[in-house]
Amino acid sequence: MNAHTPGQTVDAETSAETSLDAFRADRTYLGADHARNERRTRLVAAICVASLAMQVAGGLAFNSMALVAGGLHMAGHVAALAVAAAAYALARRYAADRRFTFGAGKFGYLAAFANAVVLAVTAILVLAESLGRLFAPADVGYDAALPLAGASLAVNLLSAWLLRPARRDHDHDEHGDLNLSVAHLHLTADAAVSALAILGLAAGRLLGWSWADPAAGVVGALLIGQFAYVLLRRAGATLLDMNPSPELAAEVRRRLEGDGARVLDLHLWRLGPGHHAAIVTLAGGDSRTAEAYRARLAGLPGLSHVTIELRAAPAA
Repeated sequence: MNAHTPGQTVDAETSAETSLDAFRADRTYLGADHARNERRTRLVAAICVASLAMQVAGGLAFNSMALVAGGLHMAGHVAALAVAAAAYALARRYAADRRFTFGAGKFGYLAAFANAVVLAVTAILVLAESLGRLFAPADVGYDAALPLAGASLAVNLLSAWLLRPARRDHDHDEHGDLNLSVAHLHLTADAAVSALAILGLAAGRLLGWSWADPAAGVVGALLIGQFAYVLLRRAGATLLDMNPSPELAAEVRRRLEGDGARVLDLHLWRLGPGHHAAIVTLAGGDSRTAEAYRARLAGLPGLSHVTIELRAAPAA
């Protein structure tokens, strides 16, 4: 019972035998593929460290800005993967910690937001350096740089394949595990940057276009910035508790208003990958208990925590 508002209130977690899913009783709002994603994130982080060292060393040795840009972008990935792996570990460690009122499922979103800031700074640095090289071209060791760029592309494609999201339906949660999706997005973008580096190096070697290599760095920086922006929006929306699914909110409203009841207030937010919470205030209707209304939401995919408050219908 909520002592601060009138009416009858029932929390969906107070009735374990009728809980809507297995996560309800212990408030463990982790993604269904949490353990798999954590293992793969650690593996790809190790692969990226090796690729980072190769690209930066090659770029400095052969004076290729495109390779250096790829290496700096990979450094962002290494940092992102390290933070993502730490977020998985922390979410798992504190999953049952009652100090987290709605569980520890948001560690991944916090990590994603921090990684986006780092990526944005990286984009600015790469853009500044590439523009400098564009207006003051330097000699590039094309023959030695091209094989390194090709190897970097292969590493990025392998890493993106390892981090591909599991084939699982997350109804009403198009982002699924954002922590993993962001890492996958980063590496897919890095594969594109590596491809641009190859094109820039090939154009410089075959056509004598000395501007092609730094131009590839400029385009790569713009790609990094674009993905950082997308990541900031997605992670920020969850951290600020924006409505994650208008479709799910509409379905909750439709199920509860079936007997003439009126939804006075509805709050929906994300708790973790594939998990949402809802607080609903109802007035009127034939059902007399909050438990009866809660039962109407049973089996609704993605809804893992429900609190319902009933108020008397307003006088005519």
